[in-house]
Amino acid sequence: MKTSDLLASIGVVILLVAFLLNLYKKLPAQSNTYKLLNLIGAGVCCFSSYMISFYPFVALEGVWAFVALLSLFNVPRGTSAINK
Repeated sequence: MKTSDLLASIGVVILLVAFLLNLYKKLPAQSNTYKLLNLIGAGVCCFSSYMISFYPFVALEGVWAFVALLSLFNVPRGTSAINK
């Protein structure tokens, strides 16, 4: 098994674990753990796609990882850092 295949398999497993835990209500989509699993899984898949020059998936997984990264720093709307 090539390194790119191994990395892709690890990334996919991480993404599927996050998906299944969310599907069975063990891990809410709003949790940082879920977002981090998506970031790591998509990042690993992005890198493995880059290794084999499969650029459509580099774009897909890169955007997925970027959105997951942004969601980690997202402040929920309707909240304020200043107490009233």
